[in-house]
Amino acid sequence: MLTGLSIGVPGNVRLAAEAHERYGRLEWAELFEPAIALAENGWELTPRFHDFLGFAGERAKNSAGGRALFYGEAGEPLPAGTVVRNPELAATLRHIAEVGPFGFYAGPWAAGMAEVIAEATPGDADMTAADIENYSAVWRPSPCGDYREYRICGMGPPSSGATTVYAILKQLEGYDLGGLGPEQPLFWHLFAESQRLAYADRELYLGDSDFVNVPVPGLMDGDYLRDRGIQININQRMSDVEAGTPPGARAIMAAGEGPEENGTSHFVAVDQWGNAVSYTSTIEGAFGSGHMYGGFFLNNELTDFSFIPERDGLPVANRVQGGKRPRSSMAPTLVFDADGRLVLAIGAAGGGTIPVQVAKALIGVLDFGLPAEEAIALPGLYSPGDTIFVEQGSPLIELLAPLEGIGHTVQARRLPFKANAAQLVDGGWIGAADPRSEGAAVAP
Repeated sequence: MLTGLSIGVPGNVRLAAEAHERYGRLEWAELFEPAIALAENGWELTPRFHDFLGFAGERAKNSAGGRALFYGEAGEPLPAGTVVRNPELAATLRHIAEVGPFGFYAGPWAAGMAEVIAEATPGDADMTAADIENYSAVWRPSPCGDYREYRICGMGPPSSGATTVYAILKQLEGYDLGGLGPEQPLFWHLFAESQRLAYADRELYLGDSDFVNVPVPGLMDGDYLRDRGIQININQRMSDVEAGTPPGARAIMAAGEGPEENGTSHFVAVDQWGNAVSYTSTIEGAFGSGHMYGGFFLNNELTDFSFIPERDGLPVANRVQGGKRPRSSMAPTLVFDADGRLVLAIGAAGGGTIPVQVAKALIGVLDFGLPAEEAIALPGLYSPGDTIFVEQGSPLIELLAPLEGIGHTVQARRLPFKANAAQLVDGGWIGAADPRSEGAAVAP
């Protein structure tokens, strides 16, 4: 049974309002016009979305609203090409456009959302109208570090994106990746081993820095990461990988345990003046909690917390606590050249694979010299633990035997890769979308 226990207060509207207040040029209401038109006039159900309706059907059709939007009378997913209209969502967007974010987080509308969530929540763990009204978007510093002649900046805790992406890169900086190239099994071995090191640190240290000590400077420290990278044996898989002790790590913590992350959307936008936004948004799983309000699916973000609060008597950084934000894998990233120019804005969707997708694309651009689109399109593998998951149907399937020959456990699997970027080239900015997705680069 899908309950409301997994639902956290939606944060996107508050975040957008804060960003608009600081940096926006258009009127608030004007921002909503394209989305309102899309909800009212409809959009075509894509083949990818149709597939999601099949394998995530339990959540997609959990509510009457979801069934009415996406399924036929017999409960079958609507065919690709069907025009889907969502007048209830259009009304919600129009309401927020007219009255501002207050209309989402307070008043009768917010009270109604809290009531819907409470009705779906067993016990006394109801979300209240006060929980929604008191939600705030927290501005946090962006961790940055040098990689070769570039500066990489990303999203800090409670996201694990910046530290994990940077660790994968920096641990490999001592290797001539450009000389290896993506055709060599050795590169993919190094890339997989660096992931194992980075994800071990991620699991032990990353959480909401308002509640736990997250040693971000230490996790971004060049000397520390070079020492981590030296542990990689170019001829053999490391038998055991454990988290390190980065500078500033004070608390003794334990690794957590939780389900695999899913879902997420990402886009990059650059305007005529070169201002760029790399924006990752998620409701966690496909169709979130399965519950709807106001024409949209409510998230199941609280499943991103560790399912165990402690291990062997030690607390887990990403354990559940009241008012705490769960760890995510979001990795919107900006890259600056030696002259301080922004040359690349990138990010991805795909749950726990997000930092790996971004790191792979950055290596493709910065080490292999590929255009962003080709770097994103490179095949991929995901190695957060003791097993390497190789992208099913990709050329990397040929590497299964070589990787197994040096001790790896390898498994072919469908991986939810979906990255996009904007890159500054001689002719100006160009967009790049993942060919695995239905994303596209659009110019005005």
